[in-house]
Formats: sequence, C-alpha cells, structure tokens
Amino acid sequence: MHIAIAGNIGSGKTTLTRLLANQYKITPHFESVEDNPYLNDFYKDMQRWSFNLQIHFLSDRFAQLHALKTSGKPIVQDRTVYEDAFIFAPNLQAMGLMSTRDHENIIKLFELMENFISPPDLIIYLRSSVGNLVEQISKRGREYEESIRLDYLHRLNERYEAWISTYSRGKVLIIDVDNLDFENNPEDLGKIVSGVDRELHGLFQT
Repeated sequence: MHIAIAGNIGSGKTTLTRLLANQYKITPHFESVEDNPYLNDFYKDMQRWSFNLQIHFLSDRFAQLHALKTSGKPIVQDRTVYEDAFIFAPNLQAMGLMSTRDHENIIKLFELMENFISPPDLIIYLRSSVGNLVEQISKRGREYEESIRLDYLHRLNERYEAWISTYSRGKVLIIDVDNLDFENNPEDLGKIVSGVDRELHGLFQT
C-alpha cells in the first residue's frame, strides 16, 4: 500500500502523514525540510535557488519511491513527486523565478524518472484556503517561511486545483481542511480514515 499526501505549504501534510502512519502501522516518509540545504536560501532569493531546490526535492522523492519498490513495504508519503513537476516547477517558471531552460530540464528529468516508478494507490489532496495556509504557517513558526509571498501561495493553490481535477494515474481523496482539526480531534481524523478505507478497500464505516 502506498498512500501519498498532496497539498499546498501549510495544509497539514506532515501531520496527517504521521497520524496515518500510526493508524495503519506503516512507514512514514517525510519531505526533507530540516536537512534541506537549499530551502532557507530559496525563500530569501527564489530566482537564484529555484532550480537547485526543485532538483533536490525531485531526487529525494525519487529515492523514497525507489526504496519503496525495493522493500515492498507499505508507506505513507508526505508530498508526491508529481507536485514537483506539475505544481512547483511550472509555477516558478510562470512567475519568472525559474528560466525556461531550467524548467525544461526538470520536466525531462521527471519524465525519465516516471518510467521507473509506480503511482500511489491513493493520493489524499488537502484542499485549503490561502487564509488557512497563512495561519498554519504562522503557527509552526519556521523562520525561513516568514518571507513566503501571498501571491506565491495563491498561484500554488490555483495549480493544485487544476492538477488534481485532471489527475488520472490512480485514486484521489479530496479533504477540505479549513474547518478540520485532525491533529487534535479524533472525530475529524476518523472521517479521513474512513475515506481512506473506502477508497482503498471499498469499506463503509460508521
């Protein structure tokens, strides 16, 4: 079983990854944030470091998927490899923060990688308003995220909605998170778990 959680910055992916890993007793794979050598520089100068950052994320997620294929163990993954190629890289290119040449190189690399990976059994997309994203980003207090631009979050949200509406590689569960507190409210988490069970196993729980 391979569950992947997609969503904008601050939507709750890492928290839900941890909770579902505990729920299903499977291995969590988190996005490399604290040990990412480019993230702090990127938010200070997006144009200079956009290509480096996206290559790092793409290679890191490919390594996770290769490990999954090798081990055969079930996992829940914080963010998907598709988001690097279809959300973040094209958004940076459209905003003038990544050159067309660099963007084309990233897409070529992704297309090569895709020949060696399988899509997740289920993608959980955490849909959030920008207002909620800003609130959650502020709560977690990561210094490098203080300079995130609102227009950057807005544009990412638009691209997420366009991408998820056409995603056809596997099953999708969309969760509106603005009025949910799945970290502290067991009932909210239970609703998500029931949705996951329905999508993966056709189970209807009350």
